[in-house]
Amino acid sequence: METILIVDDEPTLLDTLKYNLVKAGYNVRTAEDGLEALQTARTAQPNLILLDLMLPGLDGIEVCRLLRRESDVPIIMLTARDEEIDKVLGLELGADDYVTKPFSLRELLARVKALLRRNEVARTRTLIESEPTSPKGSILRVANLLLDMNQHRASRDGVELNLKPREFELLAFLMLNQGQVFSREQLLDKVWGYEYVGDSRTVDVHVRWLREKIEVDPSDPHLLETVRGVGYRLNGSGK
Repeated sequence: METILIVDDEPTLLDTLKYNLVKAGYNVRTAEDGLEALQTARTAQPNLILLDLMLPGLDGIEVCRLLRRESDVPIIMLTARDEEIDKVLGLELGADDYVTKPFSLRELLARVKALLRRNEVARTRTLIESEPTSPKGSILRVANLLLDMNQHRASRDGVELNLKPREFELLAFLMLNQGQVFSREQLLDKVWGYEYVGDSRTVDVHVRWLREKIEVDPSDPHLLETVRGVGYRLNGSGK
């Protein structure tokens, strides 16, 4: 049974979410402030966290930042604000999705289910790619980039890159489809999973992170290009 940690300081909402998630078949843990959230996340090792933005003590943004230092657990931010800065900041710090209060319980449950399934698919794919099978097709090369799919390692000009799992998957997909242009929605579908229902701006965030690692000048990218009005492509010639 998958465990979900709900972090919110509103007792009524906390009880409502817990009731509906338990009814949906999940094991549920709860926390009412940031410090308790960190402690519970470390001891319970949840499969997913619903994290309120506005918390006493450590707020949700800080909790998300600290959790991302030690875990890739999927995080859905819960926010009463509808300001762009909150959404973008949450995504930049590693949240996988967000919902704005008040929200539909049906929509939230759908997002939880989709994110858990996406994470399981990603873990399975990583295990398959890590199997020490035939090296044929396991090495990808584009310009000065090299990816070893079996070893799950990436390098630029021979220098190893420290890529997060989703960054690696995004780069691998673009390298496998060098020169092709993909919209944000297509990348969400192909890399994050077809049932992902989050915001397409998470693609922009991961593209920016990748550029910081693979480009000579991230502000003037020549490898991972933006095709205005369409999306992104990996240019094989580089700079």
